[in-house]
Amino acid sequence: MSMLKQLNVKNLTLFPEQHQLEFAAGLNVFVGENGTGKTHLMKAIYSLIATSEEASRKQTSPPTKTYLQKAYADKLLGVFKPDALGRLASRRQGRARCEIELKFQDTAFNTSINFATNAQSDVQIEHPPEQWSNKRALFIPTRELMTISPGFVALYEMHYVPFEETWRDTCVHLAVPQLKGRRTAAIADLLEPLEKAMGGRVFLDKSGRFYLKSAAGNMEMQLVSEGLRKLAMLAQLISNGVLQENGYVFWDEPEANLNPKLIKLIAEVIYSLANNGIQVFIATHSLFLLRELEIIAAIKQDKNFTQRYFALRAEDESVSIEQGNELTDLQTLVMLDEALQQSDRYMDIA
Repeated sequence: MSMLKQLNVKNLTLFPEQHQLEFAAGLNVFVGENGTGKTHLMKAIYSLIATSEEASRKQTSPPTKTYLQKAYADKLLGVFKPDALGRLASRRQGRARCEIELKFQDTAFNTSINFATNAQSDVQIEHPPEQWSNKRALFIPTRELMTISPGFVALYEMHYVPFEETWRDTCVHLAVPQLKGRRTAAIADLLEPLEKAMGGRVFLDKSGRFYLKSAAGNMEMQLVSEGLRKLAMLAQLISNGVLQENGYVFWDEPEANLNPKLIKLIAEVIYSLANNGIQVFIATHSLFLLRELEIIAAIKQDKNFTQRYFALRAEDESVSIEQGNELTDLQTLVMLDEALQQSDRYMDIA
């Protein structure tokens, strides 16, 4: 797999200034308040990588500017769901062009595009990749998708629906049948704590509906609590081999709708994915999740991946990005400031 090393972005939504983000081969964490563009950055990266991987399964010829002009634009439109492509370009500087560039460990995958604020449905290709990527990218959205997965892909393909394309892509991955035979040690280690928390295993019937299979019988996924459905979605992506096969995982707010006990399980999975050579990107508000990742690394002492942190802070008509290899390198970690202020307020009341 070719690791993503760098993102250069300018005039994308909340980022009118030039930003250069340097990524780690293992875990990359975007932190910041709501509305600071964490998900936008992940979606931009995902859109370009996913376009290349999807093309690798359909195209026999090398990448061309003609093909990519429409393919990149279609994916950006599907993932972001703006009224027009130009809506993704920052309007702070009038008609300035949005610029997105990805640089990989293997320069053959490098690519860069731009488009103007008045662009409708195509982009300009500054630098096309020399070859398609054969490593898939998985985007796990904030919402659980187990209950809408049956029939959602067919509906999405046949009609216009106002849901972002990451939902469709993830439902495609969820529909992959579970691996047959004995579980590998890696899969078993990941699934055991999830299935213990859920009280059963995920079961996919022939109609494409998901159930939680336990000693008491099969329970419709609609009757399972939302927090456990998120664990079930994760368990399905592990048991069918999708997470193990993907080169890039983008996870938006892994902690959403989960209590601290379940967040600890999510931290275990994130750690294991990065430790098994998958490049992971997460956007989070949870200091608890970040601290748990640090605790796991300290206890297990088998960490073989690097990490990178990006703190986003809203400023006048833009967003600043601070980056570092450790949480302690970040001076603008807003959620840490809020946690400390809450502690002070609690002590004052006491």
